Amino acid sequence: MKLKIYFLFCFVLFAVNSFAQQNDIMPQSEIYEWPQDEAVKKKLDTWQDQKFGMIIHWGLYVVPGIIESWSICSEDWIERDSTIKYEDYKKWYWGQSEKFNPTKFNPEQWAKAGKDAGMKYLVFTTKHHDGFAMFDTKESDFSIAKGPFANNPKKDVAKYVFDAFRKENFMIGAYFSKPDWHSQYYWWDKYATADRNNNYDIRKNPWRWNMFKSYTQNQIGELMNNYGSIDILWLDGGWVRPRASVNKEVLSWGAPIPEWSQDIDMPKIAADARKVQPGLIVVDRTVHGQFENYQTPEQKIPEKQLDYPWESCMTLGGAWGFVPNDQYKSAGEVVHKLVEIVAKGGSLLLGIGPKADGTLPDNVITRLEEIGKWTSKNGVAIYGTRITKNYHDGQNWFTQSKDGKTIYGISLINNTTNKEISWQGSMPKKGSLITILGTNQKVKWTLKDGKVHFNFPKTEEKIALTFSFTPETN
Repeated sequence: MKLKIYFLFCFVLFAVNSFAQQNDIMPQSEIYEWPQDEAVKKKLDTWQDQKFGMIIHWGLYVVPGIIESWSICSEDWIERDSTIKYEDYKKWYWGQSEKFNPTKFNPEQWAKAGKDAGMKYLVFTTKHHDGFAMFDTKESDFSIAKGPFANNPKKDVAKYVFDAFRKENFMIGAYFSKPDWHSQYYWWDKYATADRNNNYDIRKNPWRWNMFKSYTQNQIGELMNNYGSIDILWLDGGWVRPRASVNKEVLSWGAPIPEWSQDIDMPKIAADARKVQPGLIVVDRTVHGQFENYQTPEQKIPEKQLDYPWESCMTLGGAWGFVPNDQYKSAGEVVHKLVEIVAKGGSLLLGIGPKADGTLPDNVITRLEEIGKWTSKNGVAIYGTRITKNYHDGQNWFTQSKDGKTIYGISLINNTTNKEISWQGSMPKKGSLITILGTNQKVKWTLKDGKVHFNFPKTEEKIALTFSFTPETN
């Protein structure tokens, strides 16, 4: 059996991980609805200043080092070792709770690494689809606080994660999965678990679904009431939604949609949460309306600039959580994505996966430090900026200060030799100079054939050169 599990581990690690990014990603909503609550609008504006955040996936899946949750779901795109019975696999997976003992749990290390990278907000996975809570919930015994880690003074993991990041002045977000595959109120063991949806007809079993609604609302209530100031409630599992809100994007995506409504009463959840967390940003992912306060395109960047709040959530490596021998994006690739995202009006939420012992991999820390070397010198062109009409030309991306008095240009450095920077669109004020950020060097520019030109200055910058100017309109 141990041998089978070993092969199963390898199979799931490589096969499931390779398909997961294509199959568990729900489409971005095509419609955005601005919130009516002025306190929410104000917090959204503050959030839009941050631009760069960290999302942390940390749960049962890190013990064997496999993709988060999805391997226990029964859908065609998920491959498992055919010699292992599905029910046996689920027992094995959930049994990792008896092994999860992160004795080196170090949220201060995570927060410092995020700060060093220039990140400004956090989204921490308090519970993924597998139902394992990373906080001390009274609603279930299936949590980090009830297993081998129960006697550790930091057993209420979410509390210490949030506290560590607050000390580094991060905005705080709580990721929470609406579906819960461990709960008998969602996946009832009377029936097989056919797919990601709840496995019984809610119309015939209203009591059971009402119990699930209470369970979900109570757990979110615990997070909102017991863990200090929370800025963002980031809700995943967009297939848990009222039937009436199943839109054409969901249907075209091909996700299994049951005949019944999976309504968990989002108006009540949001209202109760905002009673104790005024202005709370609610992100009911892919369910457009009053409870999707910003959109979350996953592992991609929208083709065009958007004039409403959004973020691209992307992994630093190939997986959301920790897997052995993961391949991480270079600092240059991350910065280039950050620049494009911000110029298009969004924020980058970068996925980091701590190891099973509670520490970050050394190469993740190194990569975040490398990213921070750029953000620390050039952050004025990123943080607190807003979109500008002429935001892109060639390798050049543009943002502007909130008051519109300064335009920031960011020229991506590629493998070719950059000899000149030129663009068409935003014109500097006549007679003014362009300032190179980081060195404060002043350079002259010329206007030729309708394009602004200036010589690429001497610099050791290898990722992106940032500059500023006063626009002609001012």
